[in-house]
Amino acid sequence: MRILFLGGNSFSLELVEFLKSIEEEVVYTQDRIDLDIVKKINPDFIISYNYKHIIPKEVVRAYYPRIINLHISFLPYNRGAYPNVWSFLEDTPKGVTIHLVDEGVDTGDILVQKEVFIDEEKETLRSSYLKLHREIQELFKENWESIKTLKIKPIKQHGGGSKHYRKEYSIFEPFIREKGWDTPIRELKEKYRAWRCAIEELREPE
Repeated sequence: MRILFLGGNSFSLELVEFLKSIEEEVVYTQDRIDLDIVKKINPDFIISYNYKHIIPKEVVRAYYPRIINLHISFLPYNRGAYPNVWSFLEDTPKGVTIHLVDEGVDTGDILVQKEVFIDEEKETLRSSYLKLHREIQELFKENWESIKTLKIKPIKQHGGGSKHYRKEYSIFEPFIREKGWDTPIRELKEKYRAWRCAIEELREPE
């Protein structure tokens, strides 16, 4: 099978190596694509994992349902950017999801997902992020054969869920400025709660 793999960092390259090890033909890119580029590659399947660009609607329409995304959240919670961080700040379920790509952002039907326990008293943002990537890679490896042969029945996302944007990084950046991604989750939540309380106090009428 010829696969167009839309990646973005070392995690995506790890899965590329896995696919090659099972003799899949993989074309890897981190660049923007359009339908003409994709047609020249002529893939049988498209995988997006840590890809930083919006996939054009024309590509989605041409390849659906042979186009999937790997997302480190328990959809429909925390679509979009920084899903790991927001799962702690908003106390939503943690997990990983492999879903079909549609014309929205992380809104496609779910193929497989797994809820993941994160010990908030011991983990940091970095360690929890790494754990989620290990989990989604294992989920992908376990299910790839069924995914590529379209044997898994997609399930629509239910409930409103949540969505976040890259620009919202400015909301929590002050709370991780000192330790960065090594900030303990417990410390992040304490600072965020204190900030929210201060905001609410300012809003209260005198």
